[in-house]
Amino acid sequence: MIKKILYISCALSVLSSTVFCQVRLDSSIINSKVLVAAHRGDWRNAPENSLKAFDNATKLGVDIIELDLALTKDSVVIVMHDQSIDRTTNGTGSPSQYSLQEIKKFYLKSGHGQLTMHKIPTLEEALQLLKGRVWINLDKSYPYFREAYKVLVATGTLNQCIFKSSENYKTVKNKYGDLLDKIIYMPVVRGSNPDALKDILEYNTRLKPYAFELVAFDSNSDILNRTNEITSSGSKIWINALWPSLNDGHDDDRAVEMNQPDQSWGWLIAHGATIIQTDRPKELIQYLREKGLHR
Repeated sequence: MIKKILYISCALSVLSSTVFCQVRLDSSIINSKVLVAAHRGDWRNAPENSLKAFDNATKLGVDIIELDLALTKDSVVIVMHDQSIDRTTNGTGSPSQYSLQEIKKFYLKSGHGQLTMHKIPTLEEALQLLKGRVWINLDKSYPYFREAYKVLVATGTLNQCIFKSSENYKTVKNKYGDLLDKIIYMPVVRGSNPDALKDILEYNTRLKPYAFELVAFDSNSDILNRTNEITSSGSKIWINALWPSLNDGHDDDRAVEMNQPDQSWGWLIAHGATIIQTDRPKELIQYLREKGLHR
């Protein structure tokens, strides 16, 4: 299934600015499916970044699981979003203060802050669970590319994991030049960055990434109105629906809490999104399937 997803072309037709301004999704302008990325798994029904959250999201039918990496004192790659474990566990301090054996003594909290029986997973444990099932996006992985790469090779999951960073091509090449031709890579590009389009063009010339993650833009951002610069080389466009500052107000809550999915997810698709990262995977999948945009 992973290989099949890899070769699905998700490029959208290049739309005029008039069409971009439409509020409702016009299904006739879509010529392919949209992939769904679950942010930290299904964290509403299991602790974020837990094996249970990843398994739940996969069973919902998502295409990509997004997870976050950290490193223990004994250099084991674990799954943890924050720089400390205070918010998400009954422990305190940085992951780097603990060995794997020590950090496994803590328990993860639910979204309501209640302790559960779930523990902090290692990257290896997450990969073994998800192997052959979905894509995996390795967020906060830039400091640990080499350590994560070794785990991916050992678990046979190199071809289903997406590395990412917000650095320009030259910086990434200088740090990880020996890895770039061995991994699947996605640059993160901020709409407020004056060099955004320049960075995209350089990446397309030098690397042709799997996708570009576009963040912190508004409807007037040059980058958003020139998505053909991205899709022309075959790269996909990843846009986050997580909270308003990432997408000019076209977020998950607008879709679900305000019951305006066409003005949120539909707007993102009309503006080029071929991958949407969401905190509402169940609802987004249902919406896309009703539009004929998801398997």
